[in-house]
Amino acid sequence: MADPKGFLTTPKQLAERRPVDVRIRDWNEVYVERSLLPIITKQAGRCMDCGIPFCHNGCPLGNLIPEWNDLAYRDDWTGAIERLHATNNFPEFTGRLCPAPCESACVLGINQDAVTIKNVEVTIIDKAWDRGGVTPQVPERLSGKTVAVVGSGPAGLAVAQQLTRAGHTVVVYERADRIGGLLRYGIPEFKMEKRHINRRVEQMRAEGTRFRTGVHVGEDITGQQLRERFDAVVVAAGATTARDLPVPGRELKGVHQAMEYLPLANKVQEGDFVEPPISAKGKHVVVIGGGDTGADCVGTAHRQGAASVTQLEIMPRPGEERPAGQPWPTMPMTYKVTSAHEEGGERIYSVSTTHFSGDAEGNVQELHLVEVEFKDGKFEQVPGSERAIPAQLVTLAMGFTGTDVRNGLVEQLGVDLDARGNVSRDAKFATNVDGVYVCGDAGRGQSLIVWAIAEGRSAAAAVDTYLGGKTPLPAPIRPTDRPLVV
Repeated sequence: MADPKGFLTTPKQLAERRPVDVRIRDWNEVYVERSLLPIITKQAGRCMDCGIPFCHNGCPLGNLIPEWNDLAYRDDWTGAIERLHATNNFPEFTGRLCPAPCESACVLGINQDAVTIKNVEVTIIDKAWDRGGVTPQVPERLSGKTVAVVGSGPAGLAVAQQLTRAGHTVVVYERADRIGGLLRYGIPEFKMEKRHINRRVEQMRAEGTRFRTGVHVGEDITGQQLRERFDAVVVAAGATTARDLPVPGRELKGVHQAMEYLPLANKVQEGDFVEPPISAKGKHVVVIGGGDTGADCVGTAHRQGAASVTQLEIMPRPGEERPAGQPWPTMPMTYKVTSAHEEGGERIYSVSTTHFSGDAEGNVQELHLVEVEFKDGKFEQVPGSERAIPAQLVTLAMGFTGTDVRNGLVEQLGVDLDARGNVSRDAKFATNVDGVYVCGDAGRGQSLIVWAIAEGRSAAAAVDTYLGGKTPLPAPIRPTDRPLVV
């Protein structure tokens, strides 16, 4: 155990965020650099080293949280990163982006503030990078087997790194011009600076993983060609087909999917544009969707100089406390204030968009909405609650409906889809086609980054077994596993 009295004597303390009026003027991460260093050992000491650590169950990666909390408390950062990397290929990603179901499952969280697990995690990996403790793990021998990975998001990168380290020759195909998938172009710079992706990609290149960018599998190279060239194929293309809003006025200029808007802002930071082709500057911005992607649009609009930002959500406003129907250790649906929400704007709950109206040039000018109530399993409009709000830029952030590899690759590979439109797989992540596997959102549907990495690691173990008959690679989850969320 770290500090036997830590959970009694040490109050919870989070990483310090930079002042709002400072951070909205740049695209750097919102946290004060190294603000965790003076406090993190004491925060790690709040871990009780429970007899049954439910944080393990809350995390699909099976992170050894009490172990690396104890090592961080004792300033054994070498031991801490060894235990952290034992279950997680990319803790600098999860430590910044994961909503931390592990903290919702923390035993201390039953009647106190949970341990700040994410903050400890990100400190361990950042220290490891600073000290040169993250080095390439080159396989001792090559198997002679080849694997193609379609997609370079967290699932694709995880499966590729695991299989490369197992001695296979792995080629990752990415249709964008840079590696990272939604980590690269869907996550704003202020949430995770892309240098974190870049140095991981360089580590993987040094280990032997090969990357092919600007290759649209299904068009530039067919699924049949992949099967002919490689001993195994892993589909890790993500769930990138966005949910649309088929209401009158949807065709007006200025109404965009979030994943049309956010990547362009990131491309400015990459140096591809001086100004983004879609900008919120001086405009009244409305974001439809109350989740993390919606919050990303809010923060991006603030930095681009929006005149106003309004976020709409069809569901009622969640409560501040854990709902009775979502008991510990499930991940509760509670009211969240992200860094983007701290920066301004208005959030409106229990409303639905009825239509958009525009000017003579076809530009959106107003969004018309109505209040709704959830009755008998459906949303009903509240009579007399209709109103319009100014909207010169609208982003749709309502989630995703599946993977767009259905537009060619699925047919070319001959894989089956399940009832939800995802690529179907068995208990070993294998599709109905011999040698073709699927992991991440392409098979699971839209989910969290920790589930993507866990699926990538598990699929790698399955592929390694397929290629060599057995495997030493860990497999933390099965495709049927589900998160602790009501």
